[in-house]
Amino acid sequence: MGQRKPKRTKMFLMSVGLFLVVFAVAFVGIQFVTKTGLFKVPGVVRYEEDRLLPEQVTMIQEIFTDEVELDKDATITSRNSLTYPELAEGEYIYSIMVPVTDFYDSRSDRNEFDEVEVIPIEELDFSKKLLSIDGQYYLDTFDQGAYYNIISFESEKFAEEIKPLVDERLNKTLPSKDNVLTMAQTGVTALSRGMNGKLTEVGDAKYFSQDIAEYLRSFDITHTSNEASFSEMASADNICSDPRFIDTLLDIGLDVVELTGNHNQDCGDEAANNTIDIYNSNNIKIVGGGKTATEAVMPLEINTKGTGITFLAYNQSTGGATLDDTPGANQYDETNVTTEIAAAKERGDIVIIDIQYYECNAYVADYEDNTCDYANSAAGDQVGFFRHLIDLGADIVVGTSAHQSQTFELYGDGVIYYGLGNLFFDQAWWPGTTRSLILSHYFYNDKLLQTKVVPTVYDTNYQTKIMESPEWFIDRLISERP
Repeated sequence: MGQRKPKRTKMFLMSVGLFLVVFAVAFVGIQFVTKTGLFKVPGVVRYEEDRLLPEQVTMIQEIFTDEVELDKDATITSRNSLTYPELAEGEYIYSIMVPVTDFYDSRSDRNEFDEVEVIPIEELDFSKKLLSIDGQYYLDTFDQGAYYNIISFESEKFAEEIKPLVDERLNKTLPSKDNVLTMAQTGVTALSRGMNGKLTEVGDAKYFSQDIAEYLRSFDITHTSNEASFSEMASADNICSDPRFIDTLLDIGLDVVELTGNHNQDCGDEAANNTIDIYNSNNIKIVGGGKTATEAVMPLEINTKGTGITFLAYNQSTGGATLDDTPGANQYDETNVTTEIAAAKERGDIVIIDIQYYECNAYVADYEDNTCDYANSAAGDQVGFFRHLIDLGADIVVGTSAHQSQTFELYGDGVIYYGLGNLFFDQAWWPGTTRSLILSHYFYNDKLLQTKVVPTVYDTNYQTKIMESPEWFIDRLISERP
């Protein structure tokens, strides 16, 4: 019995050894067949340079260096779209490219045969003019009017391996309806005189706005400079407004009313004060005027969608200003302007200044007279005065007293629109006074991306509408720039 034990031990050890050899061979064989373990082949990054933008190739090479080991292969491609794409897993919008032209170009749409510059949306600012593509304006739609480039990463382990490497670089916030602040600035509104008579005839104040209301309501903020107070004394002979005309203003979605005009006291202080009460009761903000000089001087601060705006408005010379406890316009004061601009800049706000300046009175009934197109047609140095406000730090300066549209220009670090003309008024007997400019502003991250100039027109029916084929008119105004 004692002599058999070593033999059994030897057999046991031989069995264990054989098992280990078989296991090792099988283990290595499986790794060899499956290309894992000792024989594992790292994942390969595949891309075709001619299908990618040069900067995309550079980015890929910066991310997928020799130090990066992948378990599964990755294939990288890109594609383009004229509409906002639906993104699958592994897809990112790499760039949004938009067509632009010179600020002083009257074109609004890119023709497929036009040679125009195409830039990333990040480089867009007010000094270049954004064009539509086939009538689609990117800052209105956000899903058309641009060229969308999509980069795609295909991998069986995208979520585990690729996403952590590329997400921070490519998952970026883009302009959208949620973060782009839109504002429509309009010119003179005086729902009065002949319009009072027309309202009695038609019976509905929305008659006057029916062709323009939908467009103006589409903005986050809609502004006008109204210089006619509501009064029961309103007639076809005065600049007083039938109280029913509040429906016209509500129909266009009015958010901000400017009271720098010189006619708001035409119907007396009581009417002016009651009109301010009506605005307040309808949540319409006021700038450039008030029940007292203290109220009138207050700037309007707007903070929404990631953008801060300080709105200042002054009456420089046309009368109607308040200097005491009576209602009226905000009188221009150099010290006040300088202080308010400095305070706004300290907050990081965009500064808009509206000015009620001397009026241009070159009204002609039987032919087109472009005298008022030129900004210095009015008394005083209008060009010098408006430019001075840009020099003080304003970003946008707008003339809101002109009954006829005037020219506009880039100046310094800002932009000037010398006169917007009549949005609503009864001056239908002079061609020049039937037209106005709507300034369609687009703000993003405390930056003015664009101002689209949209001309309007009305006739003896007093129904304001967007002008068809306005290039000739914009060209005429541009030709008179300083």
